[in-house]
Amino acid sequence: MKVTLALALLGASVFAADELTATPLISSSNTKFGSAIEGAAVDKAGVIYATNFGDVLTQAGQVTGSQSLLYQAANTTAYVNGIRFNIDSSGAEEAYIADAALHRVYRLTNRQGADGAFGSNSVFCQDEGILQPNDLAIAPSAGRIFLSGMNYTSDSVVGNGDLWTCDNTGAARRLGQFHRTNGIEVSPDEKTLYLSESENKGGAVVANRVLAFDLDAASGNVTNKRVFVDFGTLDDTAATDIDGMRTDAAGKLYVTRNGLGKVAVFAPSGDLTAYITTPSIDFVTNLDFGGQDGTDLHMVGRCKDNDTKGCVDVVKGLALGRASSDLRKSKGGETPAPPLPGCGKTGRARK
Repeated sequence: MKVTLALALLGASVFAADELTATPLISSSNTKFGSAIEGAAVDKAGVIYATNFGDVLTQAGQVTGSQSLLYQAANTTAYVNGIRFNIDSSGAEEAYIADAALHRVYRLTNRQGADGAFGSNSVFCQDEGILQPNDLAIAPSAGRIFLSGMNYTSDSVVGNGDLWTCDNTGAARRLGQFHRTNGIEVSPDEKTLYLSESENKGGAVVANRVLAFDLDAASGNVTNKRVFVDFGTLDDTAATDIDGMRTDAAGKLYVTRNGLGKVAVFAPSGDLTAYITTPSIDFVTNLDFGGQDGTDLHMVGRCKDNDTKGCVDVVKGLALGRASSDLRKSKGGETPAPPLPGCGKTGRARK
């Protein structure tokens, strides 16, 4: 009886989630991105960027508006991946780009126009002990970034994933070692850090969960490690990897399901609130909110109909993104109000 009741409650928690469907924005026929498209990130103007522009691993480019080059790494062995934008202490916009091959993060400064190229770039932080880095998160109040990374093996062990932080001077420090780590994000109040952790056994993926930590943004210290969501328990998708993660301004966490063509959405409590289907993409790698009001969720990944290309799907007017909110607050202007309660026009309650 207890088992039956537990399963019934589990089913109720999953099937109460809303179902949303995104709309294709960039297709295989008009994309300028390759299949390794990653690192979706928004700037102050609401423009979305991603890596693998021109199907080149050393390049990042603009997704929305005109598809154009943002950054080209000088070193031909670089592999740029995660991107984040920030407003520095002087009020100027800057960007950070992770280099997974050279174990470093670049800082782009001296921007030419609201959505133009950056005039200067330099190595912000690096350490040979950093596994990659793969993805980035940022605590704007402290000018501090957080880095995830992995060493993919057939049988994962603690140490195949790591978590690092770099303070506003670029000093790097390892915060912990884990099984494979990938998606990473900071809550809007900068009190929680989220980190994905995955496990392999015998060449198969056997576990995928999101960890949560209490965060002190000033020092970068993380404590009170706990499981925020375990996908094996939630919906029996332990074998599907987590990739990028983002929060909205209300604190909801958006988690890519790389291989399912979905994004799972969670309240700060850990309750599942929605699934978003990406019709053009099975392997969703990353996401962020952009657009004029910062409320359009853009999801990137390998095109379903041509696996040599990178596609982008969007849900418009979904929620105010945390990054958009932070960037607009930092420039001294008012942040647009979030949409009315609910998941948006494309949402429909699951029966």
